[in-house]
Amino acid sequence: MVGAKFLRKGSTCIVDDEPCKILNVDISKTGRHGHAKCKIEAEGLFDGKKRIFFKNGDAEMDVPTIKKGNAQVLSTSGDIAQLMDMENYSTFEVLIPEEFKGKLESGMEVVYWKWEGKLAIKDIK
Repeated sequence: MVGAKFLRKGSTCIVDDEPCKILNVDISKTGRHGHAKCKIEAEGLFDGKKRIFFKNGDAEMDVPTIKKGNAQVLSTSGDIAQLMDMENYSTFEVLIPEEFKGKLESGMEVVYWKWEGKLAIKDIK
């Protein structure tokens, strides 16, 4: 948990049960009642949706713990890639993001992120 006024560009927080990367934070001056207001712009790490919301500067925000790992592409079929974790050799399937469609081939290594059962390919090695 972190106060909304301590969020910075590039950090992460949970908004609407979705981990998000902070794009911009505007903090207003403290008002007559002593609380600053924060306008926060964020983008979902897994769904890519932009979110703009306002919070009291002292409001507590949850910070996600995202597991980052390396995996090898076993196969691709349409929009789905079957990956094998390079650490524990478990296999799983994940949707291929638009920017990687047509670029993934069997045997390639990728970086993936995992948070509460959600998986996403984030980079090609």
